[in-house]
Amino acid sequence: MRMVVQRASRAEVVVAGNVVGSLPRPGLVVLVGVTHGDTLAQAEKLAGKIWRLRILEPETRPGDEAGDHRSEAVSCSDIDAPLLIISQFTLYADTRKGRRPSWSAAAPGPVAEPLVDHVVETLRGFGAHVETGIFGAMMEVSLTNDGPVTLILEE
Repeated sequence: MRMVVQRASRAEVVVAGNVVGSLPRPGLVVLVGVTHGDTLAQAEKLAGKIWRLRILEPETRPGDEAGDHRSEAVSCSDIDAPLLIISQFTLYADTRKGRRPSWSAAAPGPVAEPLVDHVVETLRGFGAHVETGIFGAMMEVSLTNDGPVTLILEE
């Protein structure tokens, strides 16, 4: 399982002209790719890592100047930051040969969708506010990457 995690000040997913998921306040946008052989245990482990990943800026306290607490990065679990989870089979594109990516490393929908759903449900089980895209839909994703901070997680 592969995830791209982006710290975002705002983000939304639009399908057929309708907003289907968005960050109500700054948080994390997570693109989730699934490959053959990925398991529920991997999904749970990565969900826990995302929930506790200390890459968010703490809220500025009265009298503090912005940026004074950079070394005190916090996690979604620390400040109840929202997450926007979006399935992304293209994270497993193989571009080593030719000009067309191969998608053979990406798990098919019936395998991938339950694992993406399990990531979402695990995060919600932690008490996270989670919004999502729509699995398999053509989505327009927009976000303002804060920092910018972008990490790749794999399990």
